[in-house]
This record gives sequence, structure tokens and C-alpha cells, in this order.
Amino acid sequence: MKMPATALMSVPATLSRVGSDPLQQAMENLGQSLPARADSTVLLDFLEDDLREGLDALGDVESHFSDVLEALQSRRVSPMSLLDVGNDYLVLQRLAVLEDAVTRVRRRLSQAAGLLRHASTT
Repeated sequence: MKMPATALMSVPATLSRVGSDPLQQAMENLGQSLPARADSTVLLDFLEDDLREGLDALGDVESHFSDVLEALQSRRVSPMSLLDVGNDYLVLQRLAVLEDAVTRVRRRLSQAAGLLRHASTT
């Protein structure tokens, strides 16, 4: 079952006391499958950073749409409130960050697949 972005983002903060960060667990799981080499360690670090950045940006985009829904559900919808909630340039910036993070994650997953393939043939 897939976790929504907000669940992935909130779990580390709420469960870090007991060490149940799903992203960290995923990186550890992948790390156990990769060959024990320096480039594997570097790849894992970059992949984790890219995933965290993407999830953070995704959370900001989700928050923007929640704000839009909240504004539309208000008893006092006004032209100004609609313009205010619609002029969130931060969400456009975060979408660009998200697009970049998705591209980097894709590239890093391809690199990990190559390392796994190489490890299975040796």
C-alpha cells in the first residue's frame, strides 16, 4: 500500500523518537542490496536527499491546494480572497523543485539498478 506524501513527511517527525522513519528504512533496505562500495554510499545519500526534497515540495503543493479548498468552502468567499489564494507563487517554485527532484530520483534509481545488476553478475 502506498503512503500519501503527507504521511511520509509527518512520520519522521512523529516517530523519530522510536526510529521508524520510512524513508530511512527504505534507504537502509536498498543499501543492504547494493554492493558495499563507496559509490553505493554516495548514491544512497543523494537519493535520500532528493526524496526528502521532493516530498517536502510535494507537501507544499498539497498545502496550497488545501488552502484553495478552504478558501472556496468559506462562508464569505470574496474576490480578494480568491485572488489571494490563487496568487501563490511559492507553489509554482515548489513545482519546479518537485520536477527537478523527480528527474534526479529517476536518474539515481537507474544508477542503483545498474549497481544491483552489476552486483548480481559478479
